[in-house]
Amino acid sequence: MALRNVSRLFPAHKSRFQPMLKDWVRTQCICSLAHAQTRAVTRENHEVTPPEVVQRPRYRRSYEISNEVYSGEHSSNSVNRNVILYSVLAFSFFSNSEEDEAKKTEDEIIMLLKRAKLSMMRDELDAASGYLHQAIRLAHQSHNNQAIIYTYSLMANLAFIQGQLTNAEKLFKAAMSFLLSGGAPQDDNAVIEMSLKLATIYATQNRHELADHGFRFCMESLEAKIEKQKDLPADAIPDEERKDTKLLLGLCLDSRARYSTAMHRFEQAKGDYQRALKICREEQGEAHPQTLVLMNDLATVLDMQGHHDEALGQVKKAVELGKEAGHPDQHVLLGNMAGILLHQGQLEESARLYQVALAMAQANGDSEAVEQIKEGLKELDDKKNDQTDKV
Repeated sequence: MALRNVSRLFPAHKSRFQPMLKDWVRTQCICSLAHAQTRAVTRENHEVTPPEVVQRPRYRRSYEISNEVYSGEHSSNSVNRNVILYSVLAFSFFSNSEEDEAKKTEDEIIMLLKRAKLSMMRDELDAASGYLHQAIRLAHQSHNNQAIIYTYSLMANLAFIQGQLTNAEKLFKAAMSFLLSGGAPQDDNAVIEMSLKLATIYATQNRHELADHGFRFCMESLEAKIEKQKDLPADAIPDEERKDTKLLLGLCLDSRARYSTAMHRFEQAKGDYQRALKICREEQGEAHPQTLVLMNDLATVLDMQGHHDEALGQVKKAVELGKEAGHPDQHVLLGNMAGILLHQGQLEESARLYQVALAMAQANGDSEAVEQIKEGLKELDDKKNDQTDKV
């Protein structure tokens, strides 16, 4: 599970925590638990002994009893054999029909979930809700616990996007309850990811004590898990699982850093961003889109703290790497760099970069970035006017 590629643009004079959270969860809903719950709606959930395997010995016993009772009565025995043979064939046919029905139901659930996820990507949220309600009904009817967990998690993400935070909380808790009752440990990555989403909900609702506790639980659980994994033989855990756990810790750090930024806890946000950035560089590479996003966010916090030179160095490197890698949100990086230059007093260069960023944002159809860049340009004009008035 990779760190989510969610770009943010912070105007210098205000935080935009709630939109950031919604962007984060919107991305989560497409891929959240998709890797940790790869088996959510596969036929591995149907590891039930086929009925005919359980029942056939009973029919064999019946056949032996009938031979004892009717020994010497050839005609009756012959009839009995035929009856038993037809019964076995009928039962086998019935069992196959049950298996076919189970597979059909499972395939229908999978199709509904695919349609729901596609609808969410297209912002067709009402359609997605309809598909998910059909899927959860079938999952309960077929007692497919993994499908129930996965569907509830998607329903919770959808509820969050729609602003139905109380409903989202209930759905995440329901999914977690099914997951834990199925034997998942408390430090299972899927459990941690749901706990992280709950912490995000509490943060959005200004339930700060619960939010702080939730973020801390997620990070401490993952840190302890990573330490345990270090003591295990190299082949005890797949490399992919080790990587997923580290990246999930990075996601937790990133999420708490955004929350801390909104709460003006800039020093904590700075530390969390630095740790998340280190993890992302190690696991994803220097030029990975999420690495650049974290560099951008760290620069924003440094700028808010008044460390403009350090912030400029951070964002300038992100811009250079983004240009080389063809970062899809290069206009966001440029807009933030323009804002930092503005705070340094480099007004001409700031104005130039703002205009470049604005043109790119408009070409990409990024209306939110356009709005925020225009706010930066207004701040720039105000500063120029102040300087003119002083002269």
